[in-house]
Amino acid sequence: MARMTLDCRKMPSDSGCSLTLSGEAEEVLRAGVAHAVDVHGHTDDEALRTGMRAALAPAADAAMAEGSFVQLIEIGTGRIDDVVAADHEWTDAIGDARTVRWALYTAERDRPDHYVAIVGFTDADSAATNSGHPATAAFADRLSKLCDDGPTFRDLDVRGALS
Repeated sequence: MARMTLDCRKMPSDSGCSLTLSGEAEEVLRAGVAHAVDVHGHTDDEALRTGMRAALAPAADAAMAEGSFVQLIEIGTGRIDDVVAADHEWTDAIGDARTVRWALYTAERDRPDHYVAIVGFTDADSAATNSGHPATAAFADRLSKLCDDGPTFRDLDVRGALS
């Protein structure tokens, strides 16, 4: 059975909780419910469990295994705050249809205003599904208008990973 993750940072909350749980789906659900009740004062009921089941996601390490897919997105922009805002809007717009499993956002040390996003997917098909979504098309259009250079996309098949 696939490892699943429950991430408090992605749950609606005013507390700013940063707990992330990972393991088999049912054990993560049990631990997540206990955490929500003990720490956040929620009631253990079907609504809580339904919400937590919906928030379960495959663990990020699955998107780093051989056969998975990584996309590099290189940009040059003096408007990085606008790019970040556009990315947050894309995340909200795509909602549950999002197939991105993890992402790193980096800034080049030796080139001011140059950035690389490293985005992991379970496989190339899930990346294609993500790319074909209308929210992604709208984000790509907005991103290109915010860039002074790029975006340049690099599509990579993972051949192996070390941890």
